[in-house]
Amino acid sequence: MPATQTHKTSTHAALVIIGTGMAGVGLARALRRLGDQRSITLVSADSGDDYSKPLLSTGFAKGLKPNQLAQRSAAELGDELNAKMFIHTQVSALDVDNQFVLLKEGQRIGYDTLVLATGAAPRVPFNIASSVAPSCFTINDLDDYRRFHTALGNGPARVAIVGAGLVGCEFANDLYAGGHQVSIVAPERSLLPRLLPPPLGNALGDAFSEAGIHLHLDRSLHSIALSSDENTVLQLDNGDTVGADLVLMATGLAPRTMLAEAAGLNVLPSGIVVDRQLQTSHPNIYALGDTACVDGVNAMYVQPLQASAKALAATLSGTPTPVSFGAWPVVVKTPLLPVVAYPPTTTPECWRIEGEGGDISALAENKDGRLIGFALTGGCVRRKVELSRAAPALLG
Repeated sequence: MPATQTHKTSTHAALVIIGTGMAGVGLARALRRLGDQRSITLVSADSGDDYSKPLLSTGFAKGLKPNQLAQRSAAELGDELNAKMFIHTQVSALDVDNQFVLLKEGQRIGYDTLVLATGAAPRVPFNIASSVAPSCFTINDLDDYRRFHTALGNGPARVAIVGAGLVGCEFANDLYAGGHQVSIVAPERSLLPRLLPPPLGNALGDAFSEAGIHLHLDRSLHSIALSSDENTVLQLDNGDTVGADLVLMATGLAPRTMLAEAAGLNVLPSGIVVDRQLQTSHPNIYALGDTACVDGVNAMYVQPLQASAKALAATLSGTPTPVSFGAWPVVVKTPLLPVVAYPPTTTPECWRIEGEGGDISALAENKDGRLIGFALTGGCVRRKVELSRAAPALLG
């Protein structure tokens, strides 16, 4: 029976997958569904528990404890996949010439094929002083959620969220629904600036404000410090202050590419460079998920990730399969005002805005008047299927 491994042994597997998020585990599952019986080893920097990452930003509204989000323990996952699991294990380097994964514990794992599914890491744009570090958090995996959930405690807390993007807005809505006092601090003038044109971002902001979420937009964060009474205080660039019990940093994600870059693989700021079959610049190494830039596209969303896992499983099982991404809109988990967006990959000639109040459609068009993206709020989200059929594929 497969089991989790923490001791110092040297081992080998036909396939080694670094990362046990949705990409890495999804690939292993897809291979087993195809009947692939090769030996598989998965290496996880965290607990390796099986969970759905999108559910992290719905747990507080539902009153879910961290263990309720975990569907299987790492040991149970290993049994299901007939795979060896290394948990709480850091990879120090890749020896691509000799086909070894080198672990920080001094161990090494040999492979025939290596898949990098290392995801993306929270991007924190400044150093956080040690005095306030215990009250500052990022949430990017279940272990992060556990730490934040513990710090939050049982009673209502004041949570300041730094960042107005997808993660910031989803957690703001979720924490509000969980009974907490929420503030958002961001330099942008409207919410979800990468997904929504300003009128729709403002509509979401209005819904948040009406619910009691405090918005500090068009404001940069000057510092985070402790007050004389040991409260955490965020100092803004205009001199205003925001008091908080906890601070959630939601300032973006950066693909984890350090291992690949150090090993000499082709890497861009947008991820590890892979072709349509998800092969890196090294013939025995593949990458998928948030860490991969597929033919120039890095799509950090569930549907592209699932499509990549399915295509790569077919390729590794002997049927070379190029991946393609459809016109898959992003459904934002903000029940205060439903949002769906399919941002254009190029700057539109214009946004055609229709509707009023919270029910708005925004259609991105090129100079020929062709639809190249869209954003929807409120009751207009019902148009997502119709517009997805008319929009160009993300990666056809």
